[in-house]
Amino acid sequence: MTSLFPSVRFGGDYNPDQWPREVWDEDVVLMQRAGVTTATVGVFSWARLEPSPGAFDFEWLDDVFARLHAGGIRVMMATATASPPPWLAALHPESLPVTASGVRLTVGSRQQYSPSSSAYREYALRLVQKLAERYGDHPALEAWHVGNEYACHVPRSYDAESIAAFRAWLEARYGTIADLNAAWGTSFWSQGYGSFDEVHAPADAPSFKNPTQVLDFDRFSSDALLALFTAERDILRAATPSIPITTNFMGFFKDADYWKWAKQMDFITDDSYPDPSDPNSYVQLAASRDLMRSLGGGKPWLLMEQTTAAVNWRPRNAVKPVGVNRLQSLQAHARGADGILYFQWRQAKAGAEKFHSAMVPHGGADTRVFREVEALGAELATLTDTLGTDVPARVAILIDWDSWHALEQDAVPTKLSYIEQLLAWYRPLLDSGVTVDFAEAGTDLSAYSVVIVPVFVAATDAALVAIDDFVAGGGRAVVTFQSAVLDERLHVRLGGYLGQLQQTLGVSVEEFAPVAAGESDDLPALAISGGITSGATLWQEIVNPTTAEVVSTFSDGFAAGLPAITRNSRGEGAAWYVATLPDRGGIAELLGQVLAEAGVTGELESSAQGVEAVRRGGTLFVFNHSAVDAEVSIGGSPTVVPAHDLIIVG
Repeated sequence: MTSLFPSVRFGGDYNPDQWPREVWDEDVVLMQRAGVTTATVGVFSWARLEPSPGAFDFEWLDDVFARLHAGGIRVMMATATASPPPWLAALHPESLPVTASGVRLTVGSRQQYSPSSSAYREYALRLVQKLAERYGDHPALEAWHVGNEYACHVPRSYDAESIAAFRAWLEARYGTIADLNAAWGTSFWSQGYGSFDEVHAPADAPSFKNPTQVLDFDRFSSDALLALFTAERDILRAATPSIPITTNFMGFFKDADYWKWAKQMDFITDDSYPDPSDPNSYVQLAASRDLMRSLGGGKPWLLMEQTTAAVNWRPRNAVKPVGVNRLQSLQAHARGADGILYFQWRQAKAGAEKFHSAMVPHGGADTRVFREVEALGAELATLTDTLGTDVPARVAILIDWDSWHALEQDAVPTKLSYIEQLLAWYRPLLDSGVTVDFAEAGTDLSAYSVVIVPVFVAATDAALVAIDDFVAGGGRAVVTFQSAVLDERLHVRLGGYLGQLQQTLGVSVEEFAPVAAGESDDLPALAISGGITSGATLWQEIVNPTTAEVVSTFSDGFAAGLPAITRNSRGEGAAWYVATLPDRGGIAELLGQVLAEAGVTGELESSAQGVEAVRRGGTLFVFNHSAVDAEVSIGGSPTVVPAHDLIIVG
């Protein structure tokens, strides 16, 4: 593996158009002091670049490019299309998005466009063409940054153009209205359509909406935004074929199917804003780093945005404790990031994000924050041994956007959080220093020894065959409740659910018995016993083993005495089915058995709260995210990791 970049990139969003020119010279001097290599320029500059329709002003941006280039700082040029200027809404009010309740949103914020607006697309692509022509050959240009945080504020729009585009998308997907009716199950509640012209977006309705219609609109909305990205990308690629192109993801984000998006990008970038007041936020933070690496097929990615101290959009905006900015930055690098950037370079004086911290805070350079920035920039410049190297993983967790949407719809057996279920299985692996990839449903899993399949509720036949092939070929799989209950049309898999996985797991499922609301808020309401003894929450099922052996049974509740965990030998491998959510200790015990069978060991022989370990290349990084020193065992030796600090072994 190699990196796209000659060194670990360091910098952030640079918005000189928000400041007078006398500040710009100081910016370059301070960037050089801090070791900045890269500035992301122009993310929200459309109104400055095109102050009136067709009247472009590039003189100021030419100056910025020249100053940065003279200072040895490369430019990641944004296309500025994330926030249209007010004149576009005045000329084309139909370009504004419409909510599910029929309210047309207005200007004065950002991202105020419908993903299907032809007017928005026309003006946005014209601007991108101008930028490509003007800066495509500039020696400072390092990469293109298209749009910004797609779907962050407007994941879907219910305007007339979106409805028309949705109908065209459906016709391309299904071909005939009869096939759409079959896929959507419209014989229920008298929903049968006579033509595609009768179909609307699933806006506010008297009762539950058609589940497959809702899922298709989710799919369409992600695709509509992706089409905007690819339209801009294609212009840039034609003009600058050697310059890499990206846009910024947002960790575990439901409203854009990142498996599809990642295939259209040259490298992956992510925006990351964990809550400093949450002592467990490092778990999802580590998982999101692993997701970004996985989306890129293991290639290095960039942390495009984070904050030095505090954000401005939570009810209480806690400040990162001293050392945590460095800790989280190096965590990203250890899990595959070859760039550590921020929003933004200089903290804003006015506007909605003036209290969002930055590399240069309101207090200027003589501040704790800027001193930490300088020290981090110097440290990142020394990380040459790990630049571009692999982060090897033998364990994968399957993540599927259709299942995410389906699990969290209305009119389901019980409300569950998809990401909470994923993290419940991720955390014990993190605690033991086992590195995890995330895997796309239906892909070849043979590179892994263990695959975990949490709440894979809406599964294609092909994806189930891929899991079965993995197990039969010698892999170990763990499948949880609410998996393969539905197909990709959200039709129930009859006859014991699970589909092909009935053979893989050696069980069928007769009945669900979710735990009643309130029973599992504080303490486990259930228990399982046998080969694994554990508290359990959320869920029970009536599981009928066929070829599987029973590992543990429910001790109480609706399914008392019946299987809770089973194991089935299949070909050269084995598969476990878990019909509840064990507590953290129970999951850790089960995974310990599975990993031992597969010959997978973690980097930590003993761990402690807040500690993680990951190996990149030949270097081991051990992080302590807690506020107290922690002692762990590494390679048979007790090791103390200071609070909010790390040790590097390599």
